[in-house]
Amino acid sequence: MTKLMEIRHASKIFGQKTITGKQKQSTVALNDFTMTVQEAPPTITAVVGESGSGKTTLVRLLLGLTSPTSGEVLYRGTDIRKLSKDAQIQFLRDVQTIMQDPYEVYNPFYKVDHVLKVPIEKFKLAKSPAEAQTLMEESLSAVGLRPDDTLGRHPHQLSGGQRQRIMVARALLIRPRLIIADEPVSMVDASLRATILESLRKLHDDFGISMLYITHDLTTAYQISRNIIVLYRGDVAEVGDVDLVVRQPLHPYTQLLIESIPVIDLSQTWKKEKLDDESQSVASVPSQGCRFANRCPHVMDICRQQAPPLYRTDEGRAVSCFLYKENPVLGNRGLDEVLEATQGTVASAAD
Repeated sequence: MTKLMEIRHASKIFGQKTITGKQKQSTVALNDFTMTVQEAPPTITAVVGESGSGKTTLVRLLLGLTSPTSGEVLYRGTDIRKLSKDAQIQFLRDVQTIMQDPYEVYNPFYKVDHVLKVPIEKFKLAKSPAEAQTLMEESLSAVGLRPDDTLGRHPHQLSGGQRQRIMVARALLIRPRLIIADEPVSMVDASLRATILESLRKLHDDFGISMLYITHDLTTAYQISRNIIVLYRGDVAEVGDVDLVVRQPLHPYTQLLIESIPVIDLSQTWKKEKLDDESQSVASVPSQGCRFANRCPHVMDICRQQAPPLYRTDEGRAVSCFLYKENPVLGNRGLDEVLEATQGTVASAAD
């Protein structure tokens, strides 16, 4: 299998020193994270967690918008900070992103046609204006938009759902190998979420595009992904087949996330613990051991002394928790081993 992107033992720490070099309190945004995105087979992997879990830091590292404190991020085997000009252009074509707020992507002085025309010109996707027009219309139709009602308008004249689907259409134009979708439906009405998720699924199924679906919403992650990575304060809590992780969560943090999903049941009361910003303060995170120890109902002495490794509990699942210390420990490729096993399970089911 050809490796499209790799992130190897990457950590990102903020606030290590002041301007004068004086030590100050630091925040570990991502801790020793290793993962590979293969060229094929295409897959959809969700990365979930609360605010402060490291999701946005992971996105910025993969896009080259920030550099890791340690470790490296590779595109086709080369550090993305050392890509040649031609390789940079190919990287921009192979790896596309769909961001949370569709309005911020647009220049209000331009019509929405502009965000479609720019990649067509940049990557020389059309030989004539007529061919460019056809490409734009086909891509809009593919995501459920009527070209006559969309092209020629300014961003403020379209709904948030329409603007977001235009960004999906833009990705379809470029035909990337990987789309990093960062909270793509969090600012869209519930009635349009299914439409946008279906558009993303269509890109995956029809054009073989892999996706990293970044979200705090386990419901949409379950709807679209094949496997899932649960992050907590920069560490992987649980990883594996989305059905296993969501239906039978093992890590206490994953269980808490599942329990916090609202249920339409008038007899159901809210859980005592809430996932709020107060419980997420830096001071509440242990300086050593398991980062979830201060919130865990099963905390043991060992949890406060050392960080748990990834234990393989199923063929397609691993958990970073000492509750499962009787299971085998995964090595340096732990995350990749589980994700590859999950892909193999999916392929067998498809056969």
